[in-house]
Amino acid sequence: MVLDTDTYNEIDDQFAVVYAMKSPNQLQVEAMYAAPFHNVLSEGPGDGMEKSYQELLKIASHLPEMSGLPIYRGSTAYLPGPETPVDSEAARDLVARAMASSEDDPLYVAAIGAITNVASAILMEPRIIGKIVVVWLGGHALHWPNTREFNMHQDLHASRIVLNSGVPLVLVPCKGVASHLQTTLSEVRDYVKDQGAIGQYLYETFEHCSPNHFGYSRVIWDISAIAFLINETWLPSDLVHSPLLSEDCRWSFDASRHFIRYVHYIHRDRVFQDLFRKLKESH
Repeated sequence: MVLDTDTYNEIDDQFAVVYAMKSPNQLQVEAMYAAPFHNVLSEGPGDGMEKSYQELLKIASHLPEMSGLPIYRGSTAYLPGPETPVDSEAARDLVARAMASSEDDPLYVAAIGAITNVASAILMEPRIIGKIVVVWLGGHALHWPNTREFNMHQDLHASRIVLNSGVPLVLVPCKGVASHLQTTLSEVRDYVKDQGAIGQYLYETFEHCSPNHFGYSRVIWDISAIAFLINETWLPSDLVHSPLLSEDCRWSFDASRHFIRYVHYIHRDRVFQDLFRKLKESH
């Protein structure tokens, strides 16, 4: 697998990176890609990507398992149109790794940010559609009033490319599904903080995410994509027709479209138990 992540955007990406690297019996992580993002933490998508790249390097400095792992810069901009990729180290590496894979042994692409790098790779070399499986945390549940979710609405062109391309896709929605993955500072203090340098780093990151942790919980959204790859029974799913994405970020449906796998629930405790156990056992 490869991991495409907007690592600096929020605190959950760090947990996802660590979770993937602490799961060598289930996952062979071949590379990580920095994804673009734009919010109050960045001056634009390119700045967000660069900050995410630097954050991946910072995590690697605390995590011996990442020694020697290739980390690539991704797109510096969102797609300018529905047929125009944005060239980047990440997109080129994804094409190369995918083309070296096969339908019988595909490359899994865990995407936990804007899907720009993946969509660019598909546009650059459409043959990778038959050689990869994309597991994307994107949008909200299909019954939600809208799907104006950060990963999805940042780059509508890229989101539509992935939804429309026919690439094997596992869609993990945010609100209504991944929103089950809540934890608290108390839990992180008990099960993460004392697990080495990376545990301390994750704890401090969580602690600083809010000025007041009284009665406060936070969703660690991004570990959902990693958890699906580790044990898909923790994330029950169905085959559904790939939904259509409107300009105002709403779902619509057409029963003639191709199928995707849609996660409709997450067994929250199973996921966190696995993450906490692996942090403890590897320390």
